[in-house]
Amino acid sequence: MATSRLDLRLDEEIKAKAEKASALLGLRSLTDYVVRLIDEDSTLVIDKYESITVEDNAFDRFHEACDKAKTPNKALLSALALTEEKGIK
Repeated sequence: MATSRLDLRLDEEIKAKAEKASALLGLRSLTDYVVRLIDEDSTLVIDKYESITVEDNAFDRFHEACDKAKTPNKALLSALALTEEKGIK
């Protein structure tokens, strides 16, 4: 059950379009439509800024280098400690 409130002021034209879209999707209310959009968009934004995408075969080269690596050096251990300290996964 929702417990937080968000008040918005909209241009009439934007509100009318949103109400129509909500009805076309078969949603119960404009609120359901707005909540759905906020949830979907915020998930995309968070994913974009909290993930890394590598192109081409960069990951394969990285993985191969890791397999060939010997024991971690001081810089790598320091970087690992920093990521753990900052809560980076």
